[in-house]
Amino acid sequence: MNEKIRIKDITPVKIAKPKDALTKPNYSARSRIYVRAVQGTFENIRRFFGLIFLGIFALIPWLEYQGQQAVLLDIASQRFNFFAMTLWPQDLTILAYTLIVSAFALFFVTTFAGRVWCGFMCPQTTWTFIFIWFEEKIEGSRNKRMKLDQRKMDADKFVRKSLKHFSWVAVALLTSLTFVGYFTPIDALFIDFFTFNTGFWVAFWVLFFTFCTYANAGYMREIMCTHMCPYARFQSAMFDKDTYTVAYNAQRGEKRGPRTRKMTPEQAQQKGLGDCIDCNLCVQVCPTGIDIRNGLQYECINCGACVDACNGVMEKMGYEKNLISFTSEHELKGGTTKIFRSKLVGYAVVLLIMTGLLIADIATRVPLEVDIIRDRNSLDRETNEGLIENVYTLKILNKSQQKRTYTVAVNGIVDASFYGDTEVTVEGGGVFTLPISVATDPSNLEVGTQKIYFRVSTLDEQGDTIEVEEPSTFIFTGV
Repeated sequence: MNEKIRIKDITPVKIAKPKDALTKPNYSARSRIYVRAVQGTFENIRRFFGLIFLGIFALIPWLEYQGQQAVLLDIASQRFNFFAMTLWPQDLTILAYTLIVSAFALFFVTTFAGRVWCGFMCPQTTWTFIFIWFEEKIEGSRNKRMKLDQRKMDADKFVRKSLKHFSWVAVALLTSLTFVGYFTPIDALFIDFFTFNTGFWVAFWVLFFTFCTYANAGYMREIMCTHMCPYARFQSAMFDKDTYTVAYNAQRGEKRGPRTRKMTPEQAQQKGLGDCIDCNLCVQVCPTGIDIRNGLQYECINCGACVDACNGVMEKMGYEKNLISFTSEHELKGGTTKIFRSKLVGYAVVLLIMTGLLIADIATRVPLEVDIIRDRNSLDRETNEGLIENVYTLKILNKSQQKRTYTVAVNGIVDASFYGDTEVTVEGGGVFTLPISVATDPSNLEVGTQKIYFRVSTLDEQGDTIEVEEPSTFIFTGV
């Protein structure tokens, strides 16, 4: 009872906010963030990934496979074409596995390296930096943009602002046309749109996504990351003390303060100063406007811009780099990061299992779907020959992209007579409706129902047999 209870200081630190934010009432318009340009390793990595994924996004709709668009998500026809594979609503499991694999891949990466998806590959981040690039080229550096906005409207400001917004709209329109091109033939889309021959709904979605891209990347920017994206809110559930995140080494940097370039780290320590010279560049380059020196914050997207800015300052000052770096909480406290831990291994195991199931589902997928509809108007009927007959409708879905000829057969009934076409040809991605009837002598039947099987088969390009056998019921009332 005499043991002391350990107390942990959880006093919140003061979080840096954009200029004038503290003097404005809650829910007022935010102060605009003027992002400063930065050069460095992580900026080069971000640009590399941005260009790679932007190139993939722009190129894929233009690829052709066997004379048609290679990737086309045709919602109206309820089919998705991916090169040689066509997915239908019946292939919902493949979509489910794909989404599950994507989710656990995101969980795995986040547990290991924080929000690197947000900082390096997220479309919102990529397009935001594209729009900022146009700002810099047209309006100038951060300080010039701030002075330009403070000026009254004149000819120069009008021209620069008009050119910037024209560039934004052009990028947004090209982005929208490319995105809509995933859902409708893209070559016809561009021609029809710019010749004003496109349909109402296609034009509506092009203009809608143009507006969304323009507003999100041009105006909302960090609002999308901090208030609208759910990932920023639940990411903390995946973080632990071994997660690599962008962090400031307070033990090395504090007490912060300005000094001349001639002052060595040893001289600074003698004056009670740490390595941080309080230049504020880490705040100026941050796309969400936070001060990383205040600790881990949900607004941080792990883009590494503050790392590059700080490393540039440290290099000029002759100090050791990585005052701000990608590190873990354990490393900041002088320990080592544990890579193989239960949470990370668990995500990896589930990811491998779900990836295996996805690959197996795709590999075992049969490009043929057969649906049997029994005639509900009559249970059975007697033919002129005294046979008992049941009537069915077969729907044969060719899930491939090539025309195929299918053979239809029936078994399960002794001495069954088959009335209808035994061979049908179905276009690629087409559905063929085949009415048939099956009859047999009543002496071969027992009163009630019994199983009957319809077998539909064809040959693929390699000569291998593709076969589907679907069960149904044959009814004999005995009347």
